[in-house]
Amino acid sequence: MATPALTGFSVMSLLSLSYLTWDWMSPNQVDGDPESAPNFVDRLPVPHPPHIVFIMTDDQGFNDIGYHSSDIRTPTLDKLAADGVKLENYYIQPICTPSRSQLITGRYQIHTGLQHSIIRPRQPNCLPFDQVTLPQRLQEIGYSTHMVGKWHLGFYKKECLPTRRGFDTYFGSLTGSVNYYTYDSCDGPGLCGFDLHEGEAVAWDQGGKYSTHLYTQRVRKILASHDPQTQPLFIYLSFQAVHTPLQSPREYIYPYRTMGNVARRKYAAMVSAVDEAVRNITYALRKYGYYQNSVIIFSTDNGGQPLSGGSNWPLRGRKGTYWEGGVRGLGFVHSPLLRRKRRVSKALVHITDWYPTLVGLAGGNTSMTEGLDGYDVWGAISEGKESPRLEILHNIDPLYNPARTGSLQRGFGIWNTAVQASIRAGDWKLLTGDPGYGDWTPPQMLPSFPGGWWNLERHTKPKQSVWLFNISGDPYERVNLAEQRPDVVKELLARLVYYNRTAVPVRYPVEDPRAHPDLNGGAWGPWVEDWEEDSWDGVYHRNVKDRKDKLKLSKTKSFFRRLNTRMMSNRI
Repeated sequence: MATPALTGFSVMSLLSLSYLTWDWMSPNQVDGDPESAPNFVDRLPVPHPPHIVFIMTDDQGFNDIGYHSSDIRTPTLDKLAADGVKLENYYIQPICTPSRSQLITGRYQIHTGLQHSIIRPRQPNCLPFDQVTLPQRLQEIGYSTHMVGKWHLGFYKKECLPTRRGFDTYFGSLTGSVNYYTYDSCDGPGLCGFDLHEGEAVAWDQGGKYSTHLYTQRVRKILASHDPQTQPLFIYLSFQAVHTPLQSPREYIYPYRTMGNVARRKYAAMVSAVDEAVRNITYALRKYGYYQNSVIIFSTDNGGQPLSGGSNWPLRGRKGTYWEGGVRGLGFVHSPLLRRKRRVSKALVHITDWYPTLVGLAGGNTSMTEGLDGYDVWGAISEGKESPRLEILHNIDPLYNPARTGSLQRGFGIWNTAVQASIRAGDWKLLTGDPGYGDWTPPQMLPSFPGGWWNLERHTKPKQSVWLFNISGDPYERVNLAEQRPDVVKELLARLVYYNRTAVPVRYPVEDPRAHPDLNGGAWGPWVEDWEEDSWDGVYHRNVKDRKDKLKLSKTKSFFRRLNTRMMSNRI
């Protein structure tokens, strides 16, 4: 997507604005490594467009994979990544719904109205109907499209369901979090319902089996029943794992029995279950004749949550924040079709890029991807070319709690720095407002820790509202250069202003009591008829009562968080 030039600077000029010399380099950097030499053998012609398997995990942190970590074992993922292309400059969104919406639409949140929070189960909200989705485009090209796993893009009308948004078949859960065995999903006390669906029907008879295994079994069934020679296949496997609740079969926990932290132990077991699942799916791709003409993409949806066993170390922040720990994702591509394999790519890639990349890879024409925020990055991934992407709008959220120290004056009169926003251009990353919890959380390996372990000094509310980092040289966001480089700050604020002018109204309606599972047969599912008009005006306005209620809830959550920390400490 083309964007206007910066006032006074171009995006390219921002690439060269750093006057500091940095010697940081990833241990996996491959420059000069003989294994990174180009493969000059031309890609063999294939009889059909490639079969595409997109695997997404939920809440898996940057440090929660074998090739980044020493405490979690993922031999399958490590092998696939090592033989493919590791994406070490890959960005996602900090929470579930935004990442999924950007994958499916190829657009930033500000262009779909989903820039605030997630879609709650009782909200009459879903992926906007005017968006042509990635699976719909692939259907137009001739693909058979299937989704298995977590949807979390709204379901208040049947028109919102995966089978109405481009998938020939769907099997999974519609809400954001369910029990891994019973598939019960709760949106508050007394607001629980069953959430496992086959197509547009409730799959009452499918419960009882661990979801990672159940979803893997379904993918293998799809592969076994389809003829890889007659029609290309697109499978979007959206694992519930490793999102809370922390549940895993006992046999996966046993190898981590010496791990001191209980939450980390269960979490590691869940990651191992995912690793085994990917091994079984890869085996099925080979067994049924897909592998030689397939592309496997692995991605997490957001950063890990240390309070629930995840780790983004050594990155700053966690899930729900715009620090690198919240938005820099795990990702790799494995495929026999890659021209340059067994390497680490530092090309800038964003989750919106998968839409145009996969449509192009499938043989679609450029008219199918006009107006998107994503770029076709296959050349950067497969051949090691420079990425066409030079900047990323992480988000602009006008509804998030404004930073008390922010103001229009601090934003050079062009941007209110109280607004939560973040953007990256070249090496530079700017954050305004309240980016979220900004600590560096080390791996949770200690057998015990004090009750106030989480209440470090950086957990307090920030006393500033503007941060600037040279991410290429300072990936851990330790040196704020906002005061030293006001010129860069001003130019990036101007980019936020530009993007904000293109934003659509926020879609965040109030919750609808008709969504209660008790009124819908005990299960979560559509509760509004497709012919009914939406009764909300498209913009959610906070009022004083909302803020007071939220403050009370925040204090209550804070109390129970401290209580839970003490209990966990004593238990460990």
